[in-house]
Amino acid sequence: FSPPGASYGVLPRPCHALVLLNPQSGAGRALDDFHAVVQPMLADADITPSIFITERPHHAQEKMRDEDLSQWDTLVVMSGDGLLHEVVNGLMERPDWEEAMKKPLCILPGGSGNALAASINYYAGNDHVAKKKLLTNCTFILCKGLHTQMDLVSLSTASGKRFFSFLGFGWGFIADVDIDSEKYRRLGNARFTLGTLQCLARLRVYQGRLSYLPAGPEHGGAPPALPEGGTEGALPADSLLVPLGQPVPASWAVVPEEEFVCVYAIYQSHLGTNLLMAPAARLDDGCIHLFYVRAGISRVALLKVFLAMGRGTHLDLGCPHLHHVPVRAFRLEPRGSAGVMTVDGEALACEPVQGQVHGRLCRIPRARPSLPPTQEPPPPPLAIALRGRGHLA
Repeated sequence: FSPPGASYGVLPRPCHALVLLNPQSGAGRALDDFHAVVQPMLADADITPSIFITERPHHAQEKMRDEDLSQWDTLVVMSGDGLLHEVVNGLMERPDWEEAMKKPLCILPGGSGNALAASINYYAGNDHVAKKKLLTNCTFILCKGLHTQMDLVSLSTASGKRFFSFLGFGWGFIADVDIDSEKYRRLGNARFTLGTLQCLARLRVYQGRLSYLPAGPEHGGAPPALPEGGTEGALPADSLLVPLGQPVPASWAVVPEEEFVCVYAIYQSHLGTNLLMAPAARLDDGCIHLFYVRAGISRVALLKVFLAMGRGTHLDLGCPHLHHVPVRAFRLEPRGSAGVMTVDGEALACEPVQGQVHGRLCRIPRARPSLPPTQEPPPPPLAIALRGRGHLA
């Protein structure tokens, strides 16, 4: 389901793709998997890739900030979610960011968590898969060539930083698992299982104030992002937020408890390949799914929540400490600087932060939507050829 006003496009054929690849991501097999799985499928679909190998942190962000994008029809990230975070923020730093963000961004799973790739697979109605099967499914969605709009969330910190995020913001248990398990990245997705068990053994409680603007029963998509001050080229204005030093508006809710095990704001369905955190989430629903776990939960109960999250049934447990609220904006004010925060899986210093959703700010490949036959978009080129070569189910 997509809200009214969503637009679809089709990649041209022949298609020229810039592939940004981190050979160190996940278990370190991204380059080998690209040549073995992805490249033959792209050739069948008349997509010509040019590979850019990242060599250091922020390399992709710098590349996207300065690159002449006119030669590319799509930008493909073959890595984990962190590299796409760099690409998005590099594009948003450009003077022509509005035009640059019309370029479809594709994620091919080459990292450990691969949350957006798992979400794209889920939105397509595909069965849950992982590893090379997930890579094959996501490559096929790219080869079909259909792309649509996706929301982003603008996050601002007390120290003056601003990020654009496509996946989620975390504080507490989930952020601890994400960062503490980094040393096990060669284990692939198994690093999160090991990290979860270690963090459960030393379960921490974090103090802070959590506030949010409820989305309401019919959130139906965020309005298009408006530039700051109406100036052409200015970044989207955070119209729902007031400065962090001021109290939140009266229309916001403040969580009465101030001790948490975990706070996570997610805007996609999956937190990881095997974690279906927000089954109702969609690419452009104008919604942030805010989850928080209050202090007092037992280790056993928390483990049950994460085991059930593998099936997307964690909210069915009726756990009194687990809360889920669809919101348009949120603010988190931690007491002190203990702990770590994450945005799209990347570490942040712990400080007050707030964010709001911006509707349909970028474009991403997706499977054909479920529309009445008269509204079906035209079939992408070479679909028949792909089917004949066994790539199309």
